[in-house]
Parts: sequence; structure tokens; C-alpha cells
Amino acid sequence: MVSVTNPIPRLSRIHRHNVHIFQSSPLAELSGSLGDLGTLLPLMTALVITGSISLPATLLFTGAANVLTGVAFGIPLPVQPMKAIAAVAIARKFSLEENAAAGLVVAALVGILSVTGLINWANRVTPVPVVKGIQVGAGLSLCLSAGSKMLDPLSWTGPWWGDNLIWAIAAVLLLLFTFAYPKLPYALIVFIVGIMLSILSPSSNTPVPASDIVIPILHPSGRDIWKATTTASLGQLPLTLLNSVIAVSALASDLLPAPPYPAAPSVTEIGISVASMNLVGCWFGAMPTCHGSGGLAGQYRFGARSGSSIIFLGSLKFLLGIIALFKPGPIVGVLSNIPKALLGILVLAAGVELAKVGESVNTDARDLRVLDRDNSWDGKGLKELDENERKERWAVMLVTVAAILAFRNDAVGFIAGLVWHWGFKAARSMCEWRERQQGRPFWRWASHRSEERTGLLAREESDMVA
Repeated sequence: MVSVTNPIPRLSRIHRHNVHIFQSSPLAELSGSLGDLGTLLPLMTALVITGSISLPATLLFTGAANVLTGVAFGIPLPVQPMKAIAAVAIARKFSLEENAAAGLVVAALVGILSVTGLINWANRVTPVPVVKGIQVGAGLSLCLSAGSKMLDPLSWTGPWWGDNLIWAIAAVLLLLFTFAYPKLPYALIVFIVGIMLSILSPSSNTPVPASDIVIPILHPSGRDIWKATTTASLGQLPLTLLNSVIAVSALASDLLPAPPYPAAPSVTEIGISVASMNLVGCWFGAMPTCHGSGGLAGQYRFGARSGSSIIFLGSLKFLLGIIALFKPGPIVGVLSNIPKALLGILVLAAGVELAKVGESVNTDARDLRVLDRDNSWDGKGLKELDENERKERWAVMLVTVAAILAFRNDAVGFIAGLVWHWGFKAARSMCEWRERQQGRPFWRWASHRSEERTGLLAREESDMVA
């Protein structure tokens, strides 16, 4: 937790950690900083083309959010688009005001839930297998999205020589090569190749909607707020709370346990961070953003281990934002023409990395860790589970994943997982009640009932023979 009275010592430790990690493995940090581009670039460029966001404002404000997040938390916590809002905004061609209203409504609600402590309460009462299920479901959703939206439309020769299945296979082979050489800056190599291919692309510069004010000051009307709330904000809110606050806090604790890393940010800190960056940036046409577990998994997969990675990314965004104040067209053109074959493999790898966290549901999940007096874990002490508990936790996680994938909704998966979890608890309570009623262990009671049924059947058979 961040000290309210004196945060300076913690910020100083985080700064030393960032500097140390960057000095020891600079290429890994640079590569990891680009691990989330497969999700960011397609949505950002699509929103710019539809006129729903301002490109300079988005680059400047998300860049500043990256830098501040890296300084405050010291881990590669991403700044991602709010996907549900982005999808609705692109489909309905939201105006700047409508898109801003959608982000502001979600930010206000997340902020209220954070400062009142309700989101922290929700995190405490949510079973860890359900949280794991949300993470696995989000990872598999990324894989499905990469396959259906980026890789499936490709052919062996198209849409052009720089973007096809051959490039996708080459990216996969290079990814497999990193298993033997994990320090290879994979995402950095893919990004550089993608930029070069984009520059060589036969496509012309992508048109950007003209505006007299490059960074506008928006005043959403009541109608804008109502439309945004009913079509986009209500669908985004559970996704933000579950995947971008609760799940990302748990994932940070799993991937980057303290020590040697800084303590993972609490759900309250992440919620306040999400609220703050949107309550500031959306008024100026910036893209609504959040901290996603998929982005954290992607950046971790490609080498990021500290806040220095996203500080670098934020600085790069800020520089591009200044350039976009004068020449937005070329930037959008280059970013939008990066081959989908390469971006799709980045998203696929990030999805697999996120889905992998499900394997720890019965091994070293955070609710199984035995903490010492200082509430820290030595990396060894773990609660032992019996076979039934292991099966129940695994089933709860799988039900959560299945519901998320079936209905494409994190809230439905969350509710399904809770119902399964409490169903198991109710069944266990009933068994204990039966034991108390019978005055003997449940298994003996069940065995006795089975013997009674067997004896009854035997007597009926003998009567029939007679």
C-alpha cells in the first residue's frame, strides 16, 4: 500500500528499482514496453479514423499516464484502451463528446467504488479461483480475437506482400526461438520490422478527420452522457472492475511478488489510477483507458520487469503526440499499416501468457500462501488442499472461463463462478450437517445408506425367487 502520510520513501525505493532493472537488462525492458501494442494500435487508429478521439491528446495524455504509472508503482502496468467502449464507439461512430462521456461515466463510478472501499471489499470476498478464471478467460479471449480479427483474414499472399501468413509463421518461429534464448528482445524486433514494412506499404496515408482545434476542450451534453451510458459505459464497467482492477492486481502479485519487486498495487490504488487518468484526459478528447491484465501479461512475457519499461513507452508516446500536433496524418498512416500478421502474434503470445496463470490455482495462489507476522510470504509456506478441494477450485475456475467465452462477458463469467463456488460450499455444509445428525462421519453414513439399499434389493430378489 502507498503510504498516505509519507510516500517519499516508497517512491525512492521504486526509483532505485526502476534504475537497477533498466541498467541490468535495458533491451528486455525496451522490448517488454512494446508487448501491448497489438491491442493498443488497432483500436487507437480505428478510433482516430472514425473521429471519436483526438490523436495528439491520446498520445500526450496516455504517454503521461504511462510515465506516472511507472514512477508510482514500479511495475510494467499497462495503459490500455477500454475495449468495450472502443468497440461501441467504432461501430456507432461516436463523436468526440460521446466517446468522452463514456469514459467519464466509467471513471466516475470506478473512482467512487475505490474511495469508498467497496472495490477493496469486492476483492476480499471474491474467491481466488474466480479471479483466476477471469484472467484465463481474458487470455483466451485475446487468443480468439487475434485469430479471428487479425490472422484469419490473411492469406498466403495477401493483403499484400508485407502482410500475410508467411510473415505470421516467421513471427511464430522467432517466438519459439525465444524459448531457448529468453533475453532476445522479441517485441522490439517485431515492432521495428513492422514499422519498416508499414513504411514500404503501398497504402497511402490514412485520412484523419480535419479539426480546427487539434486538442479540443469538450463539453458533453446530457444527451451525450445518456447515450454513452446506455450503449457503452454499462458494458465497460464490469470489464474494468473485474479485468482491469481486481484481476490485474492479483496478476501483478503472482508475476512480480515482493521482494524483489515493489509490492503489487492494491485494487484501491489501481481503481484511483484508472479514474484519475480518464477524469483528466477525456475532457480533451483522449481515448478512455484502463490497466488491463492482458497488457501486463504481454509486457511481462516480452521482458518487462519494472516501471522503466512503461516510462520509456510513455516518453515515446509523448514525443509522437507533440509531432501529431502538427502532422497527425503520417503517424496514423504508419501505425495503421503495421502488418496484422505481426500484431496478431503479439496478441496471441500475450493471451497465452495471461492464460498460463490458471495453472497456479491449486499450487501457489495467493489465498494458499502462509504469511508471516509481517504479512509477507517466504515463497515456501503453502496451505495443503485435499483432493476434493483441488477439484472444486479447478471446476470453479473452468466454469468462470467457460461462461466468459460463451457469453463474451466478464460479468456473466464472474456470476457463474460465484454460483459454482457457493454451490460447492452449500453442498459441503449440508454434508457436515448430515454428519452431525448421524453422529458419525459422512462417508460412513453414505456407506450405511448404500448397504441398506443393497440389503433391500437382496430381500426383494429372494422374495421373487420364492
